[in-house]
Amino acid sequence: MPSARLPAHIRSLSLALLLASAAPAAFAQQATAPTQTVGISQEQLLALVGRLDALEKRNDDLEAQLAALKTSQASGEQAVKKLSATTVSMSNGRPTFASSDGRFSASLRGVLQLDAARFDQRSAGPVATDFRRGSFGDAAEAERARDLADGANFRRARIGVEGKAWGDWNYNILFDFGGSGIEEAGKISSAYLEYAGLKPLRFRVGAFPPNTGFDDGTGVNNLLFLERPAVAELVRGLAGADGRVGAAVLGNGDRWSAQLVVSGNLVTNQTYDEQTGLVGRLTYLPYKSKDSLVHVGGNLNMIISPAATTVDVAPAGATTPVRLRERPEVRVDVTRLVDTGSIDADGVTSMGLELGFQHKALTVQAENFWIDVERRNSLLADPSFGGWYIQGAWTLTGEARRYNTATGGFDPPRVDNPFSRGKGLGVWEIAARFSELDLNYRAGAGGTAPVAGAVRGGEQQIFSLGLNWYPNNNVRFLADYQRVEVDRLSPGGTAFGAGALTPPAGAQVGQDLNIWSIRTQYAF
Repeated sequence: MPSARLPAHIRSLSLALLLASAAPAAFAQQATAPTQTVGISQEQLLALVGRLDALEKRNDDLEAQLAALKTSQASGEQAVKKLSATTVSMSNGRPTFASSDGRFSASLRGVLQLDAARFDQRSAGPVATDFRRGSFGDAAEAERARDLADGANFRRARIGVEGKAWGDWNYNILFDFGGSGIEEAGKISSAYLEYAGLKPLRFRVGAFPPNTGFDDGTGVNNLLFLERPAVAELVRGLAGADGRVGAAVLGNGDRWSAQLVVSGNLVTNQTYDEQTGLVGRLTYLPYKSKDSLVHVGGNLNMIISPAATTVDVAPAGATTPVRLRERPEVRVDVTRLVDTGSIDADGVTSMGLELGFQHKALTVQAENFWIDVERRNSLLADPSFGGWYIQGAWTLTGEARRYNTATGGFDPPRVDNPFSRGKGLGVWEIAARFSELDLNYRAGAGGTAPVAGAVRGGEQQIFSLGLNWYPNNNVRFLADYQRVEVDRLSPGGTAFGAGALTPPAGAQVGQDLNIWSIRTQYAF
């Protein structure tokens, strides 16, 4: 825009011309009328200069306004550029919003798992003669154990968001509407804040699932079978599991991972005093190459102080029962076939050893757990339990499962050749597992009454075969077969309920059965 300001030399020239033009008229007027003075007075000249100064000031103001307008326009253009630099991506179907500098992000997460199962077992007989039983003191499970319910349920139906803020802070908010045997009301699965600015450590607080073992290092979207091994799931429930409130220190490198978690209750539990738990885990890869690796690890899961169920009244204090029980490795029916019953305890300690191996498309992993319960105010011996499993997978299409160093567990292979009619096959994988969970302590022989302090929780062995198909990186189909064998003796009395609900002491209340199950999954 051209400037309206008059340069100094132009102003001087203009004044000179005005004076020059006024001079002849003044001389002529003086000649014809010598007594009269005509021309520009000093006051008029000063007024003219004032008007020129005002015009110059107005020009300065206009230039200042123009400069401010240009600055505002530049700022707006910069803001638009920053806004347009925010990225929106759909990696593997997951919507992610991120700032241009990467310091802020938000990713939507979701999973749908629909399970269906058929239980192949001996036909049910009258409760007085058919001794198959479920949990202690549960008449409904006494009925259901003799006829487990075929059907389907949404094992998980989750939606949430995760991301980072200001570069060093991570967050995760996840709700679950699925359940075990029946869909449940929405509940918090994860809701935590994590500081990751002190690498390789991360500091987390909120509700989250602590990493309790090798198979727990594999996320629920990536499990090899529909469910974890029974013993791993039982240990996971001591001081871990989804929605566990706690504070954690976590870290990992190229070959190691470590964590230490102090935990409380599940978000769905309310007690007089919360449980205090401890979870620790350490893993290491002593051998690692392009196509192979060896994993070793150890884990510790403790209930330091069980949750109180009554008011803490002196001198006895609150009762703190501990109960160990578990379902077969499927959740379409809720019945537990092994159960210790309630044990008045001061605490529980579980120690586990881990071993894993991978070579190209072959993966093998195993864990062994030792579980000790410390009785409270009792002269009886402290009971001990345990279990183990070994499982392996072979990818028929040749892709290798991926080892996750952050969690110390195996994730599924990446689908580089997605299924499409007449084109890709996706990834096909076969799997096998044997697991044992022993909740017996001094159980004794069949047909006999239990000795003092004995726990007849039962021994459950499961052999599983699985076929998994990954059409792409979001969709999975799992088909499992399980052979379940439960050896369990009745403690007698009224352990399962009054009258015919409790078979005679020493009677066999376990059973053998087959389970056929499938899962349809979509996750992003």
